[in-house]
Amino acid sequence: MIRLAILLAGASASLAVPAHAQDSGRGDRRKAVVVAPYIEANQVLAAEISPGDDVVTYTQVATGVDVSVQGRNNGGSASIRYERTIGYDDAVSDSSSLSGIARGYASIVPRALTVEAGALATRTRVDGNGGATLTAPRQDQSESRIYSVYAGPNVHTSVGDAEVNANYRIGYTRAEAPDAISNAPGAARVDLFDESVVQRAGAHVGLRPGAPLPVGVGIGGGIYQEDTSNLDSRVRDMHVRGDVTVPLGPSLALVGGVGYEDVEISNRDALRDAAGNPVIRADGRFVTDESGPRRIAYDVSGLIWDVGVVWRPSRRTAAEAHIGRRYDSTTYYGSFAWAPDSRSSVNLSVYDGITGFGGQLTNALASLPTDFAAIRNPVTGDLDECVSSVEGGNCLTGVLGSVRSSVFRGRGVSLSYSRQIGRMSGGFGAGYDRRTFIGAPGTVLAAANGIVDESYWLASYLSGQLGPRDSFSVNSRVQWLKSGFAGAGDATVMGAAAAYRRYLLEGLSANAAVSLDRLDSDAGRDLSTAAALLGLRYDF
Repeated sequence: MIRLAILLAGASASLAVPAHAQDSGRGDRRKAVVVAPYIEANQVLAAEISPGDDVVTYTQVATGVDVSVQGRNNGGSASIRYERTIGYDDAVSDSSSLSGIARGYASIVPRALTVEAGALATRTRVDGNGGATLTAPRQDQSESRIYSVYAGPNVHTSVGDAEVNANYRIGYTRAEAPDAISNAPGAARVDLFDESVVQRAGAHVGLRPGAPLPVGVGIGGGIYQEDTSNLDSRVRDMHVRGDVTVPLGPSLALVGGVGYEDVEISNRDALRDAAGNPVIRADGRFVTDESGPRRIAYDVSGLIWDVGVVWRPSRRTAAEAHIGRRYDSTTYYGSFAWAPDSRSSVNLSVYDGITGFGGQLTNALASLPTDFAAIRNPVTGDLDECVSSVEGGNCLTGVLGSVRSSVFRGRGVSLSYSRQIGRMSGGFGAGYDRRTFIGAPGTVLAAANGIVDESYWLASYLSGQLGPRDSFSVNSRVQWLKSGFAGAGDATVMGAAAAYRRYLLEGLSANAAVSLDRLDSDAGRDLSTAAALLGLRYDF
């Protein structure tokens, strides 16, 4: 945890680069740098409504900081919180937790070389489905703490009429999950993700339409590799392609590309005992047979192509849609971003790719806006997996829907809407995520090959001021998980929370909050919880 705290602090510190003048269109002004530290002391009452009726109380002491840096050459946001729980009996033992989210960039050479970074520390509840979000304010043996961080440079330059772009990104993700669990008595073991390192690099050289050809042309390539500790799993994807842009009007263009791609997924088998059964580590995960051969789970190479349209009628609207051939099958992807005014935004994304859990999480972090406000559960202090931003609120809910170790092809769609109205801000997110798992024959992961997990989710939030000394916040979420694994079944996760704050003195406020959470699962017991909080907070 200390190592992750340093990484989160480093990511947020990289956002606070010395200010430069910023041209806002109304004259120069200094970059806005906001650093808002705070401390809290709260008393929490948590009750299990069903299937039991336990009621516990504990003290919650926390310190945190929210950071925002927005300027011409640097930008980013971060929210970091360290919390200590103090229990009074065996029902709640003393514990500590770190949660945070950060993303930002810094220009080393303006308009030529930038470095971006992001980090996440959060928790989820894991059951027989392989994952389910539930921020119930009580300790649970199925709780998993997830940490992820990434960083890398981006280069943009010109050589004559040609534009040159290159990038590199490295990420690390770890899940401190409970012991691998069984879906039901006699059902197969669920091997949960442990840790992975992701690397991605790419380069592209292109000519814009009219410089000097009537159409735009380019060539580029890239490599993606993810190494997961579970059974030494590896994804390696290399490609090269050429592309062309045909203008159809001042804001509309037809685009297309063709190239060659080589994708290989492999893993080793688990170590076997004398009876041929896989050996299990102390933490419940499979022991990798390091001396055994690497088995190929997926090996596809050959022609790839896609065609699509790009529409950019203004700097506030951008849309693109593509269809093509990749992974030896049809692929669809695209995006839509619309900012009707400076106080609202709509964002839609359709994706398709092969990764592991760590790769998809770092991709989601890299897609977050750099100007955001984190949304937290007002009782637990946990991140609610969405951020509020007029750049486009984004949610990580679909990514955290499953923490299985197997590599998968992930396809899905996510939609978000954010709006500021006077002194209030709100929004919602919705999405669908489909994962088709891939495992090598002759290994313990063979049983996962071709199995599909699906997740549907909705999330909403609203916050604002009721008067000069009063503020409020409400948020809610629901997620439906459908697993194709034998015995896993389906799960529905629901939660809602509300908070009220009254400012007593300069910097000092009194806080009250309530929350409700519900988990219905075919793979384990159903659980309903409620909690209430009263406390004090001081903002420095």
